[in-house]
Amino acid sequence: MTDAADLTFGIDTFGSVTRELDGSTTPQGRVIRNIVEEGRLADEAGVDHFGLGEHHRAEFAVSNPHTVLAGLATVTSRITLGTAVTVLSSDDPVRVWQQFSEIDALSNGRAEAVLGRGSFIESFPLFGYSLQDYDELFEEKLDLFVRLLDEGRVTWSGRLRPPMDGLEVYPKTERGRIPAWIAVGGSAESIVRAARYGLPLMLAIIGGAPPRFRPFVELYHRALTQIREQVPEAPSTLPVAVHSPGFVAATDEEAFERFAPYWLETRNRIGRERGWGPAHPDEARHEAEHGALHLGGPETVARKIVQTVKDLGVQRFDLKYDGGMPHEYAMEAIELYGTRVIPMVRELLAE
Repeated sequence: MTDAADLTFGIDTFGSVTRELDGSTTPQGRVIRNIVEEGRLADEAGVDHFGLGEHHRAEFAVSNPHTVLAGLATVTSRITLGTAVTVLSSDDPVRVWQQFSEIDALSNGRAEAVLGRGSFIESFPLFGYSLQDYDELFEEKLDLFVRLLDEGRVTWSGRLRPPMDGLEVYPKTERGRIPAWIAVGGSAESIVRAARYGLPLMLAIIGGAPPRFRPFVELYHRALTQIREQVPEAPSTLPVAVHSPGFVAATDEEAFERFAPYWLETRNRIGRERGWGPAHPDEARHEAEHGALHLGGPETVARKIVQTVKDLGVQRFDLKYDGGMPHEYAMEAIELYGTRVIPMVRELLAE
C-alpha cells in the first residue's frame, strides 16, 4: 500500500501547439515561452515534478526538451525537472547524459531522466535511423546510458553505435548520479527490462481503466525479486509511477467543456493516421468516468487519483495536463492541481 507521505506528484506536457482564447493558433515560440511560465507556476504551487515531452511533428512545439528544461532550471527552485520522454533510440546516449548533467548543474541537483521509445516514429528518419533496428537501437543505447550513470570510465561496444574504450564523460554531477526512469506503455518485455537495469518504472496509462495495468506492476516487482536472488546487490524495491492524461477546472462541467474539444481533435487526428474510426464527444466523458482520463473539478480529480494510486500501489502520479487548450486554461489547471488536488489526495489517502 502506498504511504501518503511518500507519494509525489508531477505534471507533464508534450508541448502541444495551443489555441488562443480567440481561437487563433499560438506561434510555436510563444508555446515554448508559455511552458516555461507553466513550469514556474507548478514550482510555486507545490507540484513535485515537471516533465516535458519530445516530438518532431507540426502539432508540437518542443523537439529538444533538454533546452527548455535548462531554461526552467533557472526560474524554478524546488521542482524536479525531467523528460516525458527522451526518445533514446534516435539520440546519442553520451550527448543525452551530458544534457541532463548540465540541467542538473543549472537546477542545483533537480534533473531526472525519463527514457523511452516515444509514441511516434518521426525521429528515426529525421536522424538517419532505420525502423528495422527499432528494438535493438533502444536496447543498445539504454545499456550504454545506464553505464554512464555511474560517472566513471566507460568501456562498451555494440552493433549500431561506435564503441567506447575507457572513456569518461563530462561534466560530472555534484551528487554523483542522475536519477533515471524507464517509461513503458504496457509491454511485458519492457517491464522486465526496467527491472533488469535496476531503474524505476514509469507506466504510461493513456487509455483504458487503470486497474487493468496492475499485472504489469506485479510483474515488475516479481522481476526485481528474481533478479535480487541472483544478484544480491541489486535493488530489492524501486518506485513505480503512473503518467496519465487529465485536466482540472473549477467544476466538472467546466473541465469537460474546456478539455473535451481539444482531446477529441487530437484523438481523431491521430486516429486517422493509424486507421482508427472517428471518436464521439461522449468518449471523453466515458474515459473520464471509467478510463485513464483524470478530468474534472478538484475533488473529482483528487478522488480519481486516489483510486488509481490504490489500484496500482504506485509512489508517484504524473498528470499530463496539456492538449492544445489555451495557455490561460493550463495555468488555472496547474494552480488547482498544486494547491487543491494534491493536498486533497494526501488527506484522502491518510484517512
